[in-house]
Amino acid sequence: MAWLGFAGGLCRLLMTGSSVIKTLLIPQNLSSAISTGVGRLVLSCSRLLTARMRSLHRRERILAAAAPMFLFTLLGTWILCLYVAFALMLLPYTGTDVPTAFRLSGSSLFTLGFAIPAGTAPYGIVFTAAISGLGVIALMIGYMPTIYSAYNRRETLVIMLEALSGKPPWGPELLARQQLIGNVSYLPRLYERWTEWAADISESHTTYQSLIYFRSRFPENAWPLALLAVLDAAALQLSLCPSSAPAEARPLLRVGYVTMRSLARSLQLPYSEDPHPEDPLELTREDFELAAYSIAAHLDLPPALWSGRRTRLGTVERMPDRPAHREPAGGTSGGG
Repeated sequence: MAWLGFAGGLCRLLMTGSSVIKTLLIPQNLSSAISTGVGRLVLSCSRLLTARMRSLHRRERILAAAAPMFLFTLLGTWILCLYVAFALMLLPYTGTDVPTAFRLSGSSLFTLGFAIPAGTAPYGIVFTAAISGLGVIALMIGYMPTIYSAYNRRETLVIMLEALSGKPPWGPELLARQQLIGNVSYLPRLYERWTEWAADISESHTTYQSLIYFRSRFPENAWPLALLAVLDAAALQLSLCPSSAPAEARPLLRVGYVTMRSLARSLQLPYSEDPHPEDPLELTREDFELAAYSIAAHLDLPPALWSGRRTRLGTVERMPDRPAHREPAGGTSGGG
C-alpha cells in the first residue's frame, strides 16, 4: 500500500508540475485539470454570490475580486497538491507512518527544516520538495507583473474612449460626438490604434486567460463593450458613408472579428465560424452565435446598447451619459 501511495504521489506531482508549466511558462493557451477546476470553482462562487444582486456597484466589487482570487486559490491548490504528493512519496520510507510523512513533506516544502528524514532516497525527495515549493512561489511572483502590465495596456484606450463615446460606450454615440465637435478627421487615427489594441488583446488574453476576467476599473466601460462600440462605429461608417470612410476601418473590423472569435474560442463559448449574410441581426439567447454577445453575457458585464441581453440583470439598457450642455447666461461680452 505504501508503494501504491508513492505511485499516486508521483502522478500527482507530475500533474501539478504540468499545470504550473502550462500556466506560467508556456506562452500558449494550454489548459490543465487543476487550473480549469479552480477557475470553474471561483467563477461559480462569484456568480452564486451575485445571483440576486441588482446593485451594479456591489456586483462589480465581488466580480472584480474573482480574477485575483483565482490566482491566489490556484497557487494554494498547487502548494496543497505538492504537499500531498511528497507526503505520499515519503510514505514507504516512514514505515507507513502517515503523520511523519506529512510532517517531512511540510518541513521540506516550506523549507522549515524541523524534520529530517533518514536515508538517501528520502533525502532526494525532500530536496526536490524544497525546490518545488520555492520554484512555484517564485514563478507566480514573476507572473504577476506580466499580468498587470497587459492589464494596464488594455485599460489605457478603454478609459480614453469614455470621453469619445460616453459611458457605457456605444458605436453611434462615438460617430455622433466626433461629428458634433468637428473631429471626424480623428477617426482614422482612432481606428488604427484600436486595431493594434485588438491584436494585443487577441495575443495576451488568450495566452494568459485569467486576464479576460480582470474587470475594467470603471465597470460601465468594460473592455469588451469598448471594443464592440468601436467595431460598431467602424461598421456603421463603412455601410452608411463608404465614400468617406477611412481605410483604417476595414483592418479594424477584420482584426476585431478575429479577436472576438479567438476570445470566444478560448472561453469555449459558442459562436458562428461563418455567419451567413441572411442570418437574423437580432439574436435570441438560445442562438448566441455572436461572439461579442457570448463574451458579454459570460463575464456578466454591465448592460449596454447593442451588446446582447443580460438575463441575470434583467433587460436594463440605457443610453451613454453625455456631458451637460453649458453656455453663458448673459451672452458674449466684448471689449471696447
